[in-house]
Amino acid sequence: MELAGFTHSYSGKVRELYEPNDPAHSHLVLIVATDTVSAFDHVLEPEIPGKGENLTKMTNWWFDRLDFPNHRSSELEPPTEVSERAVVAKKLDMYPIECVVRGYLSGSGWKEYQQTGSVCGIELPEGLSFGDRLPNPIFTPAFKAPQGEKDENISYERVVELVGPEIAERLRDNSLAIFIEASMLAERAGLILADTKFEFGNDPRTNILTLGDEVLTPDSSRYWDREQWEQGVRDQSFDKQMIRNWLSENWDQSGNPPTLPPEVVALSQERYAELARRLTGL
Repeated sequence: MELAGFTHSYSGKVRELYEPNDPAHSHLVLIVATDTVSAFDHVLEPEIPGKGENLTKMTNWWFDRLDFPNHRSSELEPPTEVSERAVVAKKLDMYPIECVVRGYLSGSGWKEYQQTGSVCGIELPEGLSFGDRLPNPIFTPAFKAPQGEKDENISYERVVELVGPEIAERLRDNSLAIFIEASMLAERAGLILADTKFEFGNDPRTNILTLGDEVLTPDSSRYWDREQWEQGVRDQSFDKQMIRNWLSENWDQSGNPPTLPPEVVALSQERYAELARRLTGL
């Protein structure tokens, strides 16, 4: 897509990046969220209608409320034709760490706990079940692999090796603090924030640690309905887990993934929209 005043520079799995043509704004980038969905490191077909708009709406909603610097910039307005699913952002020197925080036991954390009784080197109490709340939120980082490769769960000690002790401590402590703040806001909407991942970078113009990428969306987080969770329903979510489940049942992960059926696309579209309504309706 051509956008007036911008030049396309990069295509990701679910985003398109554009550079401003004006050299005075060379420190900015336009990030356009697409309706594409990915799972198991593959881009899937067809798209999920409205996904890009809902993710952008939720990210902006969180940026307006979190007490932490973020990459969003007001120096330029996104072009009208993509304004509902785009953000103008400051370029950051990103740290290669997926700052994952878990408040509940699920996903890859549950698989690791079953095997070792710990997650990313953090020992957890015995006897926990899938979906249980943890005594305290835990920081379980991953190394952000190049596109096309899988991210790798790592220990905190490995984070220190990668970015140094000072930055590692700031990444951990700020991730936990933001998670706790966001969890309290989610509870007001009748939601549980089970886990999430943040990405941080250094703003080269200010030397300030800054939140980048999307935050607290169903593509980067696992949300549950609190009422259902209290009733013992632990396999419900607002993220793309339903897509992963369908793929696991219908694809052996060799070759190209199958086309998503209309009912899975429709349900995914409905869940993305419902979460956006519940959060932003606060």
